[in-house]
Amino acid sequence: MFKPLTLFLALRYTRAKKRTHFISFITLTSVLGITLGVTALITVLSVMNGFESELRRRILGMTAHVTVTGFDGQLRNWQGLAKRLQGLEDLTGTAPFVEGQVMVTFQRRVSGTLLRGVFPGREHQVSAVVEHIAEGNLQALQPGEYGIILGAELGRYLGVSRGDKVTVITPRMTTTPAGILPRLKRFTVMGFFEVGMYEYDRNMVLVHLADAAKLLRLEDAVSGLRLKLDDVFAAPKVAEALTRRLDRNYFVTDWTRLHSNFFKAIRMEKTVMFIILLLIVAVAAFNIVSTLVMVVTDKRADIAILRTQGMTPGAVMGVFILLGSIIGLVGTLAGVVGGVALALNVETLVPAIERLFGVHFLAADVYYISELPSELHWEDVWRISGMAFLLTLMATLYPAWHAAKVKPAEELRYE
Repeated sequence: MFKPLTLFLALRYTRAKKRTHFISFITLTSVLGITLGVTALITVLSVMNGFESELRRRILGMTAHVTVTGFDGQLRNWQGLAKRLQGLEDLTGTAPFVEGQVMVTFQRRVSGTLLRGVFPGREHQVSAVVEHIAEGNLQALQPGEYGIILGAELGRYLGVSRGDKVTVITPRMTTTPAGILPRLKRFTVMGFFEVGMYEYDRNMVLVHLADAAKLLRLEDAVSGLRLKLDDVFAAPKVAEALTRRLDRNYFVTDWTRLHSNFFKAIRMEKTVMFIILLLIVAVAAFNIVSTLVMVVTDKRADIAILRTQGMTPGAVMGVFILLGSIIGLVGTLAGVVGGVALALNVETLVPAIERLFGVHFLAADVYYISELPSELHWEDVWRISGMAFLLTLMATLYPAWHAAKVKPAEELRYE
């Protein structure tokens, strides 16, 4: 089927003649359609890969890979538990924490937020927040001094500066002669952190572990123990091993359970986008059907002459399969080049467009991330290019079969 003659004829039919300019125009639009579809697919999937990786990095910068708590929400003797876990496979650090929902007020502004009590000497082992302290430092949190570090967005909303006093109100009640009142405490603002994720920058504050435990009336207990692993994707396996190793008084969870719905939604959205954009490629690929049908109609006399010269129906099919494959291959390769180039430079191009037109595509108070990240995965490139070329190859089968059915006697009867 595929001999030098079939390749020669296929290449010759790609060149336009005066009377076939319209066919050449349709061919060009098919190539451009495949190119744009493949480019869009590679770019969109790269951006979604970047979003997923960046969200995972930022979430895991503030969330433990594995968390061990008590079934009553409290963990006593965390030091003893930390010693028991030493030598655990993939374990790189442990740190206790205290968490609770509170309200923070300053002057006439109030905001609900998550209060997290941390141990400054160990927090760097499990969290990246130390690297994102925009003002002040974590070591400024000393037990009994009631210092607080706010998320940058929360600080802007409240209008506080370093050294100001904010009031923290907890839902736990205190009985007084005047009645039942909520517990509240004045904290001194020691600094601000900014991790670049609005959910944390707007809705979290950090205080010393001892101050948080006292405020939430945990006495000598903490909320739990946070573990950091060398391989974040080993968290489910490590959590399962810890569940078997520890007694029933402990509850073990990992980041994949805490944020499973979120990352499942991202993967689902990625799959849907892949299918939708692949339809664009399919439409462009099946434009090749109309192109080849018109070529076959235009070349029926040529096909009949070739048949009388001894060309087999299989060889005729090979000519038009190769012609369609060349069109698809050119479009796919151009799309891969364009998609890879765009995916590798989208983080530079988008800010330039935003500056040029004075717009901002991703508002920080609406989206989790205000930048447009991109992460090119070559397995996606091969998968997209392979499927695009396969679609174009499938589109050639009917026109090629139609050409092979041309009967020389009927076509040359009136020549």
